[in-house]
Amino acid sequence: MNRDSLIVISILIVAIFGFIFITGFKTGGDAVSVENSEIRDGVQYITINAQGGYSPRVTEARSGIPTKLIMKTNGTYDCSLSLVIRSIGFQKILPQTGETEIDLGIPKVGVPLEGVCGMGMYNFRINFI
Repeated sequence: MNRDSLIVISILIVAIFGFIFITGFKTGGDAVSVENSEIRDGVQYITINAQGGYSPRVTEARSGIPTKLIMKTNGTYDCSLSLVIRSIGFQKILPQTGETEIDLGIPKVGVPLEGVCGMGMYNFRINFI
């Protein structure tokens, strides 16, 4: 191997590892979270973090019980502050830091809830089972 080939190979290796480091090496699809919901005093609370998008992107939660969505922000300054949930007619600018509680009523099985930022760049989905 000549010197130019070694340089090209080194650059490619650095670029690949840089990409893996920056993206966190996410493999296809969205992971489904069930750890961001809890039931207290007969009410289900689902927490979604809003900063640079929404996390988790996909959640599974129980249907048939009173449910509240907690949107958490912490120094958020991007478009994920502008939250739209069309199915319940919700549209609001979230505080840059804090929690916003949204009453979802009693969700029905198989009817997902989808939230999106005001620009349509970021979204999340809650599947009720």
